[in-house]
Amino acid sequence: MTTGTPTGTPTGTPTATPIAFTEAELAAIQFNVDGLVPAIVQEHRSGQVLMFAWMNADTLRETLETGRTVFWSRSRQERWRKGDTSGERQWIREARYDCDADVLLFVVEQEGAGACHTGNHSCFYRSFGDAGC
Repeated sequence: MTTGTPTGTPTGTPTATPIAFTEAELAAIQFNVDGLVPAIVQEHRSGQVLMFAWMNADTLRETLETGRTVFWSRSRQERWRKGDTSGERQWIREARYDCDADVLLFVVEQEGAGACHTGNHSCFYRSFGDAGC
């Protein structure tokens, strides 16, 4: 089992809590032909789905070891840790994978205004049809 040391600041910033995992658990994850696995991010307190992104084996390991979400950008072909440029960091509280081991779920404490690059709290802020009905 791999674990790390929690980090944080005395100013009240949420604390990174590394997630314990085994090498067997990592080996069970089913990556697609591009070496990626979908990752859903859900807010700890509200249960709201905040965003969806992709991870590769390295970003999944880094996410679990550091307690902060790290993804793979398909358009830029590079890793990106959520919040490094925006300040909208995600602090992992739970990490799960589905029954087929081909989708990840991260339950996070969202720092800042939200997860979406548009400034919305969730990337899923639009509804089909008339949301007022």
